[in-house]
Amino acid sequence: MTIPGARAEGEAPSTRTGGLAPGAALRFVVFLGMVSLLADMTYQGGRSITGPFLAQLGASATVVGVFAGLGELLGYGLRIVSGYFSDRGGNYWRVAIVGYVINLLAIPALALAGSWEVAVALMMLERTGKAIRKPARDAMLSHATSEMGRGWGFGLHKAMDQTGALLGPLVMAAVLFATRGSYRLGFALLLVPALLSFVVLLAARREYPRPSDLEVKKIELEATGTSRSYWIYLGASALVAAGYADFPLIAYHFAKSDAMPAAWIPLIYSLAMAVSAVAAPAAGWLFDRVGVAVIAASVVVAAAFAPLVFLGGTALAVAGMALWGVGMGVQESIVRAAVADLVPSGRRAGAYGVFDTGFGVFWFLGSALMGILYDRSIPALVAFSVAAQLAALPLLLVVASKARTTRG
Repeated sequence: MTIPGARAEGEAPSTRTGGLAPGAALRFVVFLGMVSLLADMTYQGGRSITGPFLAQLGASATVVGVFAGLGELLGYGLRIVSGYFSDRGGNYWRVAIVGYVINLLAIPALALAGSWEVAVALMMLERTGKAIRKPARDAMLSHATSEMGRGWGFGLHKAMDQTGALLGPLVMAAVLFATRGSYRLGFALLLVPALLSFVVLLAARREYPRPSDLEVKKIELEATGTSRSYWIYLGASALVAAGYADFPLIAYHFAKSDAMPAAWIPLIYSLAMAVSAVAAPAAGWLFDRVGVAVIAASVVVAAAFAPLVFLGGTALAVAGMALWGVGMGVQESIVRAAVADLVPSGRRAGAYGVFDTGFGVFWFLGSALMGILYDRSIPALVAFSVAAQLAALPLLLVVASKARTTRG
């Protein structure tokens, strides 16, 4: 199923050429959702304590900030390479498995790090693993969600993913409370969800060796390149990324401004993850019926997080974090679901790689600029955040209009 009643540019009406049982696609999405749930327990659980762990190892605040930003840039930037090779080789499983092995084992290995330099290297390795496996995984997910509805499928997957993102930090908080701050034990325990995630991944590979069989086949009349709408859509998404404040900056503001007690900050992050988990499948359901216009509406709603978070008191900041969670849920689900409708099926991993790289570069540039603005003028930061996100609306409406034209 594509954007309601539409087909991707350059594609003829779909026809089934075999495929698996109707429920197979949903089971495959749930398989990948469980992989992501357990993987995010590992990654987000580790992320919630890497900052203070690096401080314990003697790293400065500059080291933490610089390498956190570089890690995200690396995690997005390498996807253009992995996406290209995934499409060229055609074996998405092989690429995904290699990426997951690196991604899942780097975090528990932090328990053995004896210096901040080693810890930072492992953090960079974890981001590299995610960069390797994500385009291939998203391409496989796009096949499975073809008939069930890409918005719903990607939304369901993201909801399971965010459930892991919620549970991981909570488990680490419990471990630290019970052990009076043993970060190494916390990292070591994350080996359990990491190994379970890998087991589920291998089970999915055995059960579904050819995920492309899950898709309703289409006769692609222009399968040699990406559409114009894809590039317009990438531009819109880059603007949203540039204006979206990362949580470390928000947490820094909460701590510096005394907007809330320090103990509340991880709980507020968990609240945002919970909202994201609910928003993703709901937005996905609407996307399958309305299309890209849902993404445009979500941008308007989520853009309000900046003034609430950075200029409001405690109650408004909590409300702002809920809106921030809505935006994150949409960005990680239907924003990527729409990509599959704008490119030929044989080029999706590469298209996801280019998309994620552009998204990540602008996220990094926007985050750096907002960090500079914060030290000079918080209202200026808010104005930039809101303006950058709303600037994406005309581009999104162009893509939505093209989808309606194709439908006609």
